[in-house]
Amino acid sequence: MKYAEMFKRVKKLPFDKETTVDVTGGVEVYILRPSVLSSRFKTYDKKKNFQIWLKDGERKFRPNHLRVFLDLNLRIRSRPDLKEALLLAFDDIFYGESPEKAISKLRKEKFPLYLNSLKTIAVLAQLFIIEQAYGYHRESKFEPPTLFYQGWIREFLDSPKEIDNLCMSVSNGQPPASRYTNLENKKCRHYEKNRDKLWYLGK
Repeated sequence: MKYAEMFKRVKKLPFDKETTVDVTGGVEVYILRPSVLSSRFKTYDKKKNFQIWLKDGERKFRPNHLRVFLDLNLRIRSRPDLKEALLLAFDDIFYGESPEKAISKLRKEKFPLYLNSLKTIAVLAQLFIIEQAYGYHRESKFEPPTLFYQGWIREFLDSPKEIDNLCMSVSNGQPPASRYTNLENKKCRHYEKNRDKLWYLGK
């Protein structure tokens, strides 16, 4: 499902009903809009809140951004020859393509290292982008604000640093390196309307 269609689906989510988004290899991705929010979200619009869940066998948990980042970094470490193909696929998801179509050229590729299937990770990536676009209500240094998340996807796939240093930076709320966002960030003086694909690789 393309971004615009999935965004409409998220907006129409009923309260307190689990809605399955994808099932691949026995792993289910589902979303949920709780009718009651935590007390720390007193001023938050509960209609804009939704949760992303994974169900793997008996395990049910809420994944976070790091799951996508780590999975992609592991893939690139085991298959560095597929870096550009993975970057293009996840950029396509960011620009609105469906996860299924975006990763279609990678379906037959084998990755020795990963956390979940590539389809599951692609679906999660799309949902996290929607979560940030729909629910983020603070002033952002990025336009669009979702570029913060996409910049980190690019940085983990390009892997200019060791994985522990990358994780520490994300966990501390630091932005991705500007080279992965500046030409695309409308709030940056280096913004360019016309850009080549994979412009951040410096080709």
